[in-house]
Amino acid sequence: MILNHWKGAGKELRGRTDVYFSVLCFVCRVAASIMSLFTLGVFLGVAACASSLNNGLLRTPPMGWVPWERFRCNTDCKNDPDNCISERLIKSMADRLAGDGWKRLGYEYVNLDDCWEAPKRDAQGRLQPDPERFPSGIKALADYVHSKGLKFGIYSDLGSATCEHYPGTPLEALDTDARTFAEWGVDLLKLDGCFSNSSTKAIGYPKMSLSLNKTGRPIAFSCSWPAYEGGLPPKVNYTLLGKTCNLWRNYLDIQDSWARLFRIIEWYGDHQDVLQPAAGPGGWNDPDTLIIGDFGLSHEQSKVQVALWAILAAPFFMSCNLQTISEEAKDLLQNPLLIYINQDSLGIQGRRITKSHYFEVWKRPLVDGQYAVAIMNNGTDGMPRPFATTAGLLGISDCPAGYKIYNVLDKLFMGDYRLNDTITSKVAPTGVILMFLRPRC
Repeated sequence: MILNHWKGAGKELRGRTDVYFSVLCFVCRVAASIMSLFTLGVFLGVAACASSLNNGLLRTPPMGWVPWERFRCNTDCKNDPDNCISERLIKSMADRLAGDGWKRLGYEYVNLDDCWEAPKRDAQGRLQPDPERFPSGIKALADYVHSKGLKFGIYSDLGSATCEHYPGTPLEALDTDARTFAEWGVDLLKLDGCFSNSSTKAIGYPKMSLSLNKTGRPIAFSCSWPAYEGGLPPKVNYTLLGKTCNLWRNYLDIQDSWARLFRIIEWYGDHQDVLQPAAGPGGWNDPDTLIIGDFGLSHEQSKVQVALWAILAAPFFMSCNLQTISEEAKDLLQNPLLIYINQDSLGIQGRRITKSHYFEVWKRPLVDGQYAVAIMNNGTDGMPRPFATTAGLLGISDCPAGYKIYNVLDKLFMGDYRLNDTITSKVAPTGVILMFLRPRC
């Protein structure tokens, strides 16, 4: 009975994921304050480039895989060939995405991060890969990824060097590197911000956005700009940022621990009045990669990350070893209803609506009067705690006939509820219940 309800809901919902395109992007973004970044002269110079992003990409949050959190800057291919940053690793991850059911669910980007480069540019002044770890070159690697029906992403840094001290992309090299990436067949560029200052970032990120567009190749643009400026106004102008980048890192790098994950979640909740209006189709807040399948999180804590990332309309970029991922972690990341929520085409980032000593409640509106609600128990002590509410108390009352409610991560149909019917659940310590509400009207 429960499984039949679940399968029926999944079939109906998956059939509608690509039907709608949001008209709310502009409305969301103009709500952010327009403030000067540094000096009037710098602001005017940046504003001239403010309309540079016009690529039509990432209408829903991107999904895929990135090596950094799991593999870091491991370049020791002699002693650790299965885990070093190399052509072999990227090809193996592409094979897994294409062959293990990830691609059909939307996980389509295979990204390089730092440490892919040779120590110096080539004789023509272009970036080049390490010849031992990437003997076929980046274009051949991108072609391999594309042959699997996937997209290829690459990393550089708006500074004299990358964070791990490989050649960066300084201002004078922006056009050259954009052309190089386009010639290689790159589909997404992450541009980091180590070894650059605020004025360089204010000029460089909009200029790279223009340079990418000038290549004629659609290349999604991931910026680390706000993360290096504290993530908040007045140093960060989210209206301008949304016209420059497709996604942007706001805050700290994630680490493989509950402490860092919880700190990031709280920061997004504490500053949601600034962050939430900035996100929408074509431009997303990025709280960093999914660390499910690594070492630091329990299963319940892994549920928290995927639930909150879905509520936040965050990119679903996994950073784990897809060759050794457990079935438990794989089942969590491949949950169709979870992905349906994350990929909702309205593109409205959810909000924290309640915070008490133990519980936080987060809510996200979805297409067709649907909602996603996450109830997180941030306590670390004792047994699972009971939580009770109603649709009305959650501020969900559009449909007088009530709602069908599903427990997304446990794949359970909870039942039909009128607006004032009590919805009860028990939430494990550092755990979450993610509910999907579909109107009965």
